[in-house]
Amino acid sequence: MAAPTHKTRAANAPGPRDDTDEDARQGRLGLTFDAFHDYHRELWMRYAHSQVGGRPAAETVVDNACAHLKRDWKHALAQESVSRYAWSLLKEETHRWLDERGLQPLLVDTAAFHAAVAKLLRHDTRDRFTVLEGELGLYGAIADLLPERQYDIIVLRFVLGEDEENVAEYLGIELATVRSQAQHARRRLARELDMAIEPTETEG
Repeated sequence: MAAPTHKTRAANAPGPRDDTDEDARQGRLGLTFDAFHDYHRELWMRYAHSQVGGRPAAETVVDNACAHLKRDWKHALAQESVSRYAWSLLKEETHRWLDERGLQPLLVDTAAFHAAVAKLLRHDTRDRFTVLEGELGLYGAIADLLPERQYDIIVLRFVLGEDEENVAEYLGIELATVRSQAQHARRRLARELDMAIEPTETEG
């Protein structure tokens, strides 16, 4: 078999058009990432701030999550839900930041979270919640009582004030899942609090 000539090597080598096409593909990937980043970053910052307790720490968490996502963007685009994949990276970075410092999410110690739980159960039970908090340390355990997805939905829906449609979009799940998981969280918290709950509009 004849050795490749200079002409055949030149013919097989990437040409200017190949380089241009690759640059265009990379440019499109960059544009889609930038659009996704711009849409999600504000909420990600609010969520991270609620967990780590300060803007500089939240910036670190979100910057690390976004850098990871950008490196894996082609892989992210191949996932069933880019939003769900990206949210998992944000959660990983949040957990890593807290674990490295031996901390728990700081939100459970705030009045905003207490008010969110009260709103979730739709009861004016401020006094009773205060007693329970003092006697049982209940709020510090809520993150452990609820599955992670239910906890995220409570934070996004009732602390950060996002509507159900936005929560579904940010978490990459169905709207029906947001509603059912919120109902499960309500029932579980009511059971732990030994309290009755009022039915929501979707519960009848």
